[in-house]
Amino acid sequence: MKLILVGCGKMGGAMLDGWLANGLAPADAIVVEPYEGARLPAGVTRVGTAAEIDPAFTPDFIIYAVKPQMMDDVVADYGRYQPACHLSIAAGKSISYFEERLGGTPAIVRAMPNTPAAVGRGITVAVPNSRVSPSQQTTSDELLSAVGEVAWISDETQIDAVTALSGGGPAYVFLLMEVMAAAGVASGLPEDLAMRLARVTVSGSGELARQSDEVASQLRINVTSPGGTTAEALKVLMDESTGIGPVFEKAIAAATRRSKELA
Repeated sequence: MKLILVGCGKMGGAMLDGWLANGLAPADAIVVEPYEGARLPAGVTRVGTAAEIDPAFTPDFIIYAVKPQMMDDVVADYGRYQPACHLSIAAGKSISYFEERLGGTPAIVRAMPNTPAAVGRGITVAVPNSRVSPSQQTTSDELLSAVGEVAWISDETQIDAVTALSGGGPAYVFLLMEVMAAAGVASGLPEDLAMRLARVTVSGSGELARQSDEVASQLRINVTSPGGTTAEALKVLMDESTGIGPVFEKAIAAATRRSKELA
């Protein structure tokens, strides 16, 4: 397989590292990255623009990993690469956006990763257009799996809710660390210790959930002794009117709505 990676920032770089670790030959990858100081793995060719790509290079995949606001300046340059599959991880850019700018009858996969992909622990939700072949979808799955788990949907409109939940999810988790630490300080703990406790507790609990076959509600029950301190805190956090459930419903709904507005 040969591929062109358009953009090699943190996310694109993490994906490239994963592909090479999984057996992609460096000579089979071309990175289009205008920043001359970009650090690339040995053997991978960097060019500044699409015009500099060797005409003899025939990619099977084009992966778009540039910022959404830069996409207008680059997409049309890759319309000549068909029947290659065009895989985008740019937020807010629909399948129709690429179809209109690429021309022809391109095979397109729209994907929404999240930032833990930078450390190989992300989750990406992807949706193909009707021209993506079964083998192209399988290869797309393999490419995206280099930075974490992959889920597929058939209804592109669900990407807005995906963006709200998993796309923004890391920020919500980091906020949870902040408010837990602040509450610890309010209860008398030193600030550095409170943040350390919150940070390690949240990351450790996530790892416990990842390795466990039990659902989240059962993991919560496992930690909660009836009549104990955790149960007392959960009375507040799980209040049907003022707890975090209603707050999160409003937050995810607001993010979903904003994702639709930005499309």
